[in-house]
Amino acid sequence: MPARMPMPVRCAAAVETERASAAAETADPDVPWITLVHNDPVNLMSYVAYVFQSYFGFSEAKANQLMLDVHHKGRAVVSSGTREEMERDVQAMHGYGLWATLRQDR
Repeated sequence: MPARMPMPVRCAAAVETERASAAAETADPDVPWITLVHNDPVNLMSYVAYVFQSYFGFSEAKANQLMLDVHHKGRAVVSSGTREEMERDVQAMHGYGLWATLRQDR
């Protein structure tokens, strides 16, 4: 029986950018970018609220409201700013094991 090679593990996830439409391919510098956290079947709601409190500094009430938006609506906007700032926030959410994307707030 041949030896099985272990599957490679990818530690860093690429930052995903949502695309609204083909017409919106060019970024408008005057429109802010947003970070969206999406619902997933893995993370506990209490953990998601904890991440929002610890990383973004939200109050418990605000973190819980955003967590419920993620749970019931499928996603929530958790931050807005420059593209570079939102890329940093998306990477941080990936580091916590959450599914996050960024897009311009149109």
